[in-house]
Amino acid sequence: MNVQYISDNLGNKTAVVIAIEDWEIMKKCYPDIENLEDEFPKCDKDIVLSRLNDPQATMDAFEMIDDLEK
Repeated sequence: MNVQYISDNLGNKTAVVIAIEDWEIMKKCYPDIENLEDEFPKCDKDIVLSRLNDPQATMDAFEMIDDLEK
């Protein structure tokens, strides 16, 4: 999965961009993904925050997933 980050003028990551093909795969795996509400459970917030704080670990995890698909 190719992930691109959008940053503000201070260098803070503000958004993530993924390829449409990856989005379609995610929608198949998680059919309710487009219906998520604005508020996430705390456990999900903790996961997102940990990934934002350690982007290299997140990229390493994606590489491991890519390796499984090969």
